[in-house]
Amino acid sequence: MSEFKLQVSRRQRSTPYTPRVEALGVSGYSVVNHTILPKGFQRTVEEDYWHLKTHVQLWDVGCQRQVELRGADAARLTQLMTPRDLRNAEIGQCLYAPMIDENGGMLNDPIILKLAEDHYWFSIADADMLLWAKGLATGMALDVRVDEPDVWPLAVQGPRSDDLVARVFGEQVRDIRFFRFERYPFQGHDLVVARSGFSRQGGFEIYVDDFALGTYVWDALWQAGDGLELAPGCPNLIERIEAGLLSYGNEMTRENNPFECGLQRFCQLDGKLEYIGKAALLEIAGKGHDREIRGLLFDGDACPAPQYPWPVTIDSKQVGYVTSAHWSPRFNQNVALAMLDRGYWDESTAISVRSGDGLQRNGVVTALPMEEQ
Repeated sequence: MSEFKLQVSRRQRSTPYTPRVEALGVSGYSVVNHTILPKGFQRTVEEDYWHLKTHVQLWDVGCQRQVELRGADAARLTQLMTPRDLRNAEIGQCLYAPMIDENGGMLNDPIILKLAEDHYWFSIADADMLLWAKGLATGMALDVRVDEPDVWPLAVQGPRSDDLVARVFGEQVRDIRFFRFERYPFQGHDLVVARSGFSRQGGFEIYVDDFALGTYVWDALWQAGDGLELAPGCPNLIERIEAGLLSYGNEMTRENNPFECGLQRFCQLDGKLEYIGKAALLEIAGKGHDREIRGLLFDGDACPAPQYPWPVTIDSKQVGYVTSAHWSPRFNQNVALAMLDRGYWDESTAISVRSGDGLQRNGVVTALPMEEQ
C-alpha cells in the first residue's frame, strides 16, 4: 500500500511551527479550520497518553484560528452569538461558550478571550465562524470590525507546564488563574499567555501574534526544556475521551443543541439577555432534550477508530451511537463518548457497542469526566 501524504496548499494552511514539527518527526496531520494539525510523533497514542500525564509537551495548535471582534458593538455581537451570559465578563478572562444558530443548533464551542471592553477573540473549534460573524455584523449594521488576526496559538500541556513556561516568561506565570490570561513581553511583543488548553493535565496556550515570531517562541520553549522530559505532542484522543472534552464535528454538529452536549450551565434562559436562538432553547428546555453525551467503557481487544457513528444497543434496540473511542491503558478497556437517548444514559446502565470491526462488545455507561470516578 502506498504511503498517504496530505498535500498542503494555501487552502490547507501550514503554521509558523510546521518546520519545527516536521524536523521532530511528525507522523501525520489532520485539518482543522483549513489549517494542518499534527496528530502524532512516532509514538503510539498510548505512549503519548502516559507522557502527557507525566511530563510536558509542546503542541502546534495554530489551527485554533481566531475570530476577532473589535469596535463599539463588539460586546453586543459577542453576546448575540452565545447563550452564555457575558455581561459580567472581565478583561483577562477566557470563557468557554457554546455558539448556536436560530434553531439552537451548535455552530461552535470556542474559548472567548476578552481583551478589552471593545475587543474579543474567539479561539474556535473546527467550524467556520468568521463569515457567520461578518454576516451578522453586516446584516445588523453593527459598528464592529470582524477579522481573522495574525495569531497562532501554541500550547504547553502536562503537569510540568508551569516549570517550562516560567523559564521563558518568568515566575509570575505560576500565578495566572485557570481560564485567565496575562500579557508578557517577548522580543518586542506583548503575548497573551492563558492558563487553558485541550487537556485536563494543566498547561498554557500562548497566542503568538505574528507568524514570523512563531519559530522564535517555539525555540525558546524547546531550549528551556532541559530536565523536564519535554516532547512534541498533540491533543491525545484517550485523554480527551476520559476527560469528557468534546470535539466539534465528532461529538456535536448543528444537529445537536447545547443541552444534548451537557452544556446547560452555559445557557442563560432567564431574564432579558438577548442572543440568537434563545426562543429555540426555551422551547427545547420546556419539552426536555431527548439525548445527551455520556461516557462508555466496553470490553474486547483495542477497538479501531470510528469513521462513522457506531450503534449502541440494549436488547437489540438502538439507544444511541458512539462518537469517539479508543483503548485506554488506564482502565484496561475501551473508552468512548456516546450520544445516548433519554432513559438509557444513567451511569452503570449495561449497553452493547457494535464497533467498526463488526464485533459486538459489552459495556456500561459512565459519568464524565472519567477521571473523577
